Amino acid sequence: MDHRVGDVLRIQCLFTPTVVTHVDESHVTVRWPWWEIDPDADGIRWNGEAALDRHDPAELYVTEPTADQLAPGDTCRIGIPPRIIHVIEVHEHDPPQQTGWLPRPKLSLLILPAGEAPDPAAEFQGTSIEPGNGIPLTFELVFRPYAFLTPGDDVADADGRAWRFDGPWAWTAYDGADGVPTWPLAALSGGADPAAVSAATATGAHEGEVARWRLAAGLTSGRFPEGHRQAEGA
Repeated sequence: MDHRVGDVLRIQCLFTPTVVTHVDESHVTVRWPWWEIDPDADGIRWNGEAALDRHDPAELYVTEPTADQLAPGDTCRIGIPPRIIHVIEVHEHDPPQQTGWLPRPKLSLLILPAGEAPDPAAEFQGTSIEPGNGIPLTFELVFRPYAFLTPGDDVADADGRAWRFDGPWAWTAYDGADGVPTWPLAALSGGADPAAVSAATATGAHEGEVARWRLAAGLTSGRFPEGHRQAEGA
């Protein structure tokens, strides 16, 4: 599937056998079962292991048995039970990114767990995952805000203003003013189906689309931060 900023996804990873190499109060470290060391990576040397945070609720991967039942040398399984996440950045890598392991990722997503909102003021936020990099991840699309539009589409709003859609939180008005488009919308150019755009926006407003996204992403308090922009390559 394609991925966009704002997508709410159900992610899962098939549990796979591996070996524990280290356990302490903060982390359980395992041999990573899905990647190989990249001998040609410039200045990057990966040891073939990964440390999982035992206490961070944003940690995607878990072990079976749990870390408190494991010791170095034990065999276990590692994977991701089904959980809801949402995408805050999408990055395409051409050429594929050098990470120290193979396969080199061509696409990476920065994601947050359900219930955590993007914070534009945060220097670091989110967890990076790489679809198509050899890990048996599966994704189910739960909700996509403005699914009837494609990034790069132009629309006209009910006030006669023209807008470019670069993502659900990245609207650009051609008159240079701030704000968001007033529904209903009419497709002007791009890949959107004009009938679908008209039907989807015949009633409601941008704020309603945000509310539906918030509900799907498990965000029950606060408001979506204004000014959050999606990343290049999304």
